[in-house]
Amino acid sequence: MRARLVQLYAGLLLYGLSSSLLVLAGLGLDPWDVFHQGLSRTIGLAIGTWAIVVGAAVLLLWIPLRQKPGIGTLSNVVLVGGTMDVVLGYVHAPHALGWRIACLAAGVFLNGVATGAYIGAGLGPGPRDGLMTGLAARGHSIRLVRTGLELTVLVTGWLLGGTVGVGTLVYALSIGPLAHVFIPLFAHGRRVPKGALEAA
Repeated sequence: MRARLVQLYAGLLLYGLSSSLLVLAGLGLDPWDVFHQGLSRTIGLAIGTWAIVVGAAVLLLWIPLRQKPGIGTLSNVVLVGGTMDVVLGYVHAPHALGWRIACLAAGVFLNGVATGAYIGAGLGPGPRDGLMTGLAARGHSIRLVRTGLELTVLVTGWLLGGTVGVGTLVYALSIGPLAHVFIPLFAHGRRVPKGALEAA
């Protein structure tokens, strides 16, 4: 159990770091962070703080879906956004295009590693993953549910001023294949949340 906890928390911290790299690159974010950034730019508060607030709000949507959170779920809500706030509070965005591209590439790759680590620990999906699998369990296609959710938050975030760009496309095309590699690698034969691989 100790090894699984270490893997979980390392994965969540890495997820926050990798998401921060995407923000620092300034070339486009993943759909949920476009939404978080849009809220930050429109209303105020740091992007990581919005990740925590939105994560907690999404957890409330689990209630009618009868989804049960685990320690990984609750830790996800706090650690990912908290890590982003710390990193973005101390690290300045690079100006040179080469460094921005490097941040984008590292952010996408490390996000895939982090996804595999925290989901592979088998201690509870994140709020957004749980919402997706909970809706899919009601008889909907998991790919359709994922696409619908991500398009909704992407468009809303863009309308609020979130950064959509080539990085958004790179993330969308890369995260699925990366998750397919890293979730089984880190699961070590453990059961992972139903639909986790299909959703990637």
